[in-house]
Amino acid sequence: MVYATVVSNKPADPQERLTYRDMPTPLGDLRLVASPKGLRGAWFTDQALLPPPDGWSLTDSDPFLEQARRELEEWFAGERRLFDVTLDPVGTTFQHEVWHALCALEFGTLTSYGELARTVNRPKGAQAVGGAVGRNPISIIIPCHRVIGADTSLTGFGGGLPRKQALLEHEGSRYLSRSASARRVCDGQAELPW
Repeated sequence: MVYATVVSNKPADPQERLTYRDMPTPLGDLRLVASPKGLRGAWFTDQALLPPPDGWSLTDSDPFLEQARRELEEWFAGERRLFDVTLDPVGTTFQHEVWHALCALEFGTLTSYGELARTVNRPKGAQAVGGAVGRNPISIIIPCHRVIGADTSLTGFGGGLPRKQALLEHEGSRYLSRSASARRVCDGQAELPW
């Protein structure tokens, strides 16, 4: 079963009209961006990789943004596990393969970069898969937070490890952490940024 569907892997059209809106979440504000074809991005507003809204139109009336907002609110409330909003992220063919594989991960399940590399038929491509996961433009809905290190440690997440931990806890995931920084997060010793 696929838990979200990526519809396109074509490059972005510089003339394409993009709309956006910010929405509050329990983990901080999330910026949602839509193209005429679907949801283009979802980033926490304090993420380093958040693109500037150059040429984007702020709106509350885009149907993709409204659907994504509603579904994310339901997800955070524990009322939804699957996303139905149409996705339109921009990326390479390989990135899209990885993002499709992420969308097939069930709520609450975890995978490693190596396992994900095997899933996309690149058994020696864990680092390349890690790069594609790190460039995921649609947080939560394309669930890159479900990828952990081979040693079961919490590893990079654009929104920060405390958010990744909170997302995994929300889904009821169990993981063991061997890295010192992840242990501090897991033990509540690291301060949450929100």
